[in-house]
Amino acid sequence: MITGITVTRLRRAAAVAVTSGALVATGALTAAPAQAVTAPSIVAKGGYLMNNANNSTLYVKNADGRLSTGSTTKIMTAKVVLAQPSLNLDAKVEIKKIYSDYVVRNNASLAHLIVGDKVTVRDLLYGLMLPSGCDAAYALADKFGSGSTTAARVKSFVGKMNSAAAALHLQNTHFDSFDGIGNGNNYSTPRDLTKIASSAMKNATFRTVVKTKTYTAKTQTKSGGTRTMAPWKNTNGLLGSYSGTIGVKTGSGPEAKYCLVFAATRNGKTVIGTVLASSSIAQREADAKKMMSYGFARLG
Repeated sequence: MITGITVTRLRRAAAVAVTSGALVATGALTAAPAQAVTAPSIVAKGGYLMNNANNSTLYVKNADGRLSTGSTTKIMTAKVVLAQPSLNLDAKVEIKKIYSDYVVRNNASLAHLIVGDKVTVRDLLYGLMLPSGCDAAYALADKFGSGSTTAARVKSFVGKMNSAAAALHLQNTHFDSFDGIGNGNNYSTPRDLTKIASSAMKNATFRTVVKTKTYTAKTQTKSGGTRTMAPWKNTNGLLGSYSGTIGVKTGSGPEAKYCLVFAATRNGKTVIGTVLASSSIAQREADAKKMMSYGFARLG
């Protein structure tokens, strides 16, 4: 026989069961996002990602390990140029044979600048950052260094790069070249390179350059005519394959392997990061995509 007391107990038990079921369901709902933001595994030897709004860390892997940087060095090259007082982006720089000889001797990436042509500083920045032109890097270092010879001016410019690193309080970065073709003492870390890129991205011209997919420069020839250069294509494949990408620079080399400094904005939030010494062009991009998607998931 079911008494009043028994009925009351049954009702209480049912209520507890319903409440417990709701708690389990709620727990299941809250557990899903935690699984969605599991830190990714990347192939690169080093990686770092931060929230560009407040410099808070979102991802680390050997973030402070000193590694060769390849052409990601050119981020600092551009930053130093753009920091010059009273900079005239339309000033013209004559391309010297020594620049051409340098890229041939080092089998380096180049913007195919023509000896004797005069190229604006603005176009040299595009040649530096899109096709990763070491000839453009040499021209900029020669233009904005101080001294009576090309060698002295280049040494001065590299000194400015190191001074800029010191001003950012970077303890694990040193430059001995203007383009990443190092002389045995050119290194940085994923964290430091990310900080350099974040600082550079504060400059509007830099932001415009590094998010450009293709650019056609017009140079002035020896005879005073105009030469239309073959279009320069940005080596950063993320610009066409990851939504929201806004930059910034690739790098590679025998020691550096495959590097990428990258940034993207989604829903008003910007993440910026670096991978160093990945195994291929495709893999460095895959590493970067994993990190950025993880970062955006964390930021919500």
